Amino acid sequence: MGDRPTWDREGRDWPNREHSRFVTAAGLRWHVQIAGDGPDLLLIHGTAAATHSWRDLLPLLARRFRVVALDLPGHGFTDLPSTSRLTLPAMAQSVAALLQTLNVHPVLAAGHSAGAAILLRMALDGRIAPEAVVSLNGALIPFAEKHAAFFSKAARMLVTLPFVPSLMAWRASNRAVAERLLRDTGSRIDARGVDLYARLIRHSDHVAAALGMMANWDLVPLLRDLPRLRCRLVLVVGASDRTIPPAQAEKVRARLPSARIVTLPGLGHLAHEERPQVVADLLLDIHAQARPAPALDEAS
Repeated sequence: MGDRPTWDREGRDWPNREHSRFVTAAGLRWHVQIAGDGPDLLLIHGTAAATHSWRDLLPLLARRFRVVALDLPGHGFTDLPSTSRLTLPAMAQSVAALLQTLNVHPVLAAGHSAGAAILLRMALDGRIAPEAVVSLNGALIPFAEKHAAFFSKAARMLVTLPFVPSLMAWRASNRAVAERLLRDTGSRIDARGVDLYARLIRHSDHVAAALGMMANWDLVPLLRDLPRLRCRLVLVVGASDRTIPPAQAEKVRARLPSARIVTLPGLGHLAHEERPQVVADLLLDIHAQARPAPALDEAS
């Protein structure tokens, strides 16, 4: 039987809890945070994270946008679906159903790591039409071909063994495990952030969702379709990222020459958690650049 975080226990002091709500869509009960007024801005976290990843960024953005952040299927406080629904197209479809239920139409969408791939799949499939998709250390390139099949098969095997998520969650119950995993990303985040990650990864359902994504993720079709992207793509890269090699951004731009690369010196895979003000300012700048200049008779 699965073990998932509960709102009364793990969510008791959840960041931005006052903006949380639970919504049913696509057959799942989702944890969603909505804050601020203005045009819609969508935030999607990466594998093994949750809305806490935006804990300091969300309030900054809510000054200018209606910010919508969600826990992906199986992550945080959102229901865990069947493994078959953890593919990239299926997750994009599920998130789109949630947005439809919420009547959310993002003018700007930012995704961290695997979250960037979900946003791009949604944009390519016509499920969202933002001014720009911002990839924050996006996981957009598959493993090297000679290793891809091995990792996919290994992850698929692990996720089908019922004791594996429980075993991994048990090992992660030691806070030092979470500290080491986060340190390996090349980022240094605050103690509260470490505690929140540790709080989640000690639960087998949360771990099973991360493993299920690894087992079912196929980025080859996404890269094939990328030249069809109609909105702008901004690739934000932490220069010290140890999870996604910074050089991968150039490979993405080779598929879509119009993509813009922005490098953040000294920051790692969790750059938006290390320096939320820097990322907030960047998102505001991207939004400002997308807006048309005022007509002459409107200018003052």
